[in-house]
Amino acid sequence: MGVIVADGRAELAEARAKFSGGTLALVPTMGALHEGHRSLISLARGHADHVAVSIFVNPLQFSPNEDFSRYPRTLERDLAVCEEAGAALVFTPSAAEMYPEGRQVSVSSGTMGTLLEGAFRPGHFDGVLTVVLKLFNLVQPNVAVFGRKDAQQLAVIKRMVADLDVPVTIVGAPTVRDPDGLAMSSRNRYLSAEDRVTALALSRALTAGHGHAELGPQAVLAQAGAVLDQAAKAEPPLEVDYLALVDPATFAPVPPGFAGEAILAVAARVGSTRLIDNSAVVLPGGPPA
Repeated sequence: MGVIVADGRAELAEARAKFSGGTLALVPTMGALHEGHRSLISLARGHADHVAVSIFVNPLQFSPNEDFSRYPRTLERDLAVCEEAGAALVFTPSAAEMYPEGRQVSVSSGTMGTLLEGAFRPGHFDGVLTVVLKLFNLVQPNVAVFGRKDAQQLAVIKRMVADLDVPVTIVGAPTVRDPDGLAMSSRNRYLSAEDRVTALALSRALTAGHGHAELGPQAVLAQAGAVLDQAAKAEPPLEVDYLALVDPATFAPVPPGFAGEAILAVAARVGSTRLIDNSAVVLPGGPPA
């Protein structure tokens, strides 16, 4: 049996009933699928009997000055990727299907949703959580898989699931990178060859910071920042939105003496393209030597 494609609630409910005898994992996406998405589907197959993929460019998570209208939409190719990767069901709703006229209630992402990405993209995580909760209610998965490249998104989704008692197990998937180190993203296709050379500073900065973890948070940020400062002088230049070392549970900056795993996160623009990346950094803690 090939992949089942459902573009409405009724079709989805009929398709979902076919998998009622086993467990179902959901991989939510906005389409423009790449090898990173294939890895999510592959990981999901190890956590459930069947895999569903949603493809929906969610207008609620874009602010007016962002790239909603030009976000890549490649549905025919995406469906082929889903089938090749082993997905059993693909849900491809329209905006009208997801957000019927008269909608008033949204999910709040709380304090965590106002930090870092939330500060630069107000309301973004409220839009993410609203669509994710709706997808959970419609698809009724047992498991959902999200990439760790969007580390703050993963954190707020885990918080929502815990706080609202949502009966879905959340699995974080490793970031997939191209051979040159750039984290895979649907937005990478916007980069020119020159843009891409500059954009490689994100992964280099994370590597530099990670390599100085034993010296503490200030050294991590200083080393990563030096790489980004150099890229700001490149042509085209890198324009950094933020570089932060944060507690993965709250996404607040790590306090002095913090020990354990932290997230080194960066967001920057090259030309008209905005990219994010992050890396886990284990800090030894304790007073400086």
